[in-house]
Amino acid sequence: MKVCGIEIKGSEALLAVATLEAGAPAHLALGTKKIALEDDDLADNVKAFARQARQFFSDNAITHLAIKKRSKKGEFAGGPTTFKIEGILQLLDGCEVQLLSPQTVSAQAKKHAIELPAGLNKYQHEAYKCACAVLLKAR
Repeated sequence: MKVCGIEIKGSEALLAVATLEAGAPAHLALGTKKIALEDDDLADNVKAFARQARQFFSDNAITHLAIKKRSKKGEFAGGPTTFKIEGILQLLDGCEVQLLSPQTVSAQAKKHAIELPAGLNKYQHEAYKCACAVLLKAR
């Protein structure tokens, strides 16, 4: 099973793909590390984002998405574009989507002592932890 961990920040979906190898999570280095939604007021841009995401998941045989939740209110609340991106991802056919709270992601990372691969960019760390949390829960 390949899981794409996703952290949504601003107008970008930050991606990290992981799979289990010998019972431990392993990072799959892919060329696409993020997908951006430019000017979400234009329907054509929203459709283009959906096409790009669908193509990425299809090309890489990804059937499971692990999205880190954002707060809906308060000081650290996610912006409207982040929720639009989340909705688009949840509507994609052929993908099982799980929303994970930041607390769950942190707890799983600590519990299983998840090591961050050297080839991972810093901005992908939370996305990778999300993917690992789903993989380790499923085994």
